[in-house]
Amino acid sequence: MTTYVLRRLLLALPILFGILTVTFLLFHVVGGDPALQRAGKYADAEKLARIRHQLGTDRPMLEQYGRFLVSSATFDFGTSWTEQRPVLEMMAEGAGPSLSLAAPAFLLEVVLAVSLALFCAFFRGTLVDRLTVVLAVAGMSVPGLAYILFGQKYLAHEWKLFPIYGFEPLPGGAVFLALPALIWVALAVGSEVRFYRAVMLEEMAQDYVRTAAAKGLPARRILFGHVLKNSMIQVVTRVVISIPFLILGSLLLEVFFGIPGLGNKTVEAVNRSDFPVVQAFVVVGSVLYIAFSILTDVCYALVDPRVRLR
Repeated sequence: MTTYVLRRLLLALPILFGILTVTFLLFHVVGGDPALQRAGKYADAEKLARIRHQLGTDRPMLEQYGRFLVSSATFDFGTSWTEQRPVLEMMAEGAGPSLSLAAPAFLLEVVLAVSLALFCAFFRGTLVDRLTVVLAVAGMSVPGLAYILFGQKYLAHEWKLFPIYGFEPLPGGAVFLALPALIWVALAVGSEVRFYRAVMLEEMAQDYVRTAAAKGLPARRILFGHVLKNSMIQVVTRVVISIPFLILGSLLLEVFFGIPGLGNKTVEAVNRSDFPVVQAFVVVGSVLYIAFSILTDVCYALVDPRVRLR
C-alpha cells in the first residue's frame, strides 16, 4: 500500500503543476492589471508604478512565475493585497464558519440520501419508487439560486422561521445556519438519491441477494447486512471525495447568508483581484482533492478485504 500511495503522489505532481500554471496565467495574463483596480481609474502613472512595485507585478513575468511556484510549494502565500493580513491567518479564520455549515448539512444529506436509496431499492418499480425518483430529478432541476431566494423571501422574511442573514459561532449560531443547511440538503439530496439508488439496485440484482431471500432472511437483514455493506465502496468514494469541498465551503450559500467562511472569502478575493488569497485557495483545494482521492482508494482496502492496492 505504501508503494501505491507514493506512486499516486508522484503522479499528482504534474497535475498540480498544470493547475498552478493555469491559475497564474489567468490572473497575470488574462485577468489584467490589479494595480488599476486598487488605484482607481483616475490614478496617475506614478501611483500605478508605486502600487505595481508594492505588489511585485512590475517584475519580469518569469520571475513572478518562479516566485509563485516556490510560494505554492512551501505554502508561504504571503499577505493579502487588499486586507494586508497573512493569507494563512485568513484561511484559518474562515475554516470554522465553513465547517459549521458544511459538516452537519453534509452528514444529514448523506444519511437521508442513503436511507431513501435503500427505501427505493426495496420498493423498486413501485409507485413509491417512481415518485421518489421524480421528486429527486425535480429537485436537481431547480437552480440553487432559486432555493436561496425562496428560502430568504418566504421562510425567513414572510414566515419568520429563520434569520435572513448573519452568523455566530456554534452552538449559539445554529439558528443562523439552519436555513442554509436545509437549502444545502435540498440542493444535493436529489443527485445523491439517484446515485445511491443506482448503486443499491445493482447490488439488489446480485445472486447473493436472491440466495439470501430464498433462505428466508428478513428484508432488514438483507438490506443492511448485505446490500448496504457491499455498497460501501461506492458510498465511501462519494463521501470521501466530497470532504475537500466541505472544507472550502459553499460559495453561494456563504455569500447570500453572510457566513464569513472560505467560500465567501474566495468570492471577495476574486472580485478584488487579490491574487495571494486566490492562490492559497487554489493550492490548498487542489492538494486536498488529490489527498482525499488517494485516501478514497485506501479506504477501498479497508472496506472490502478483496481489494489490494499495488
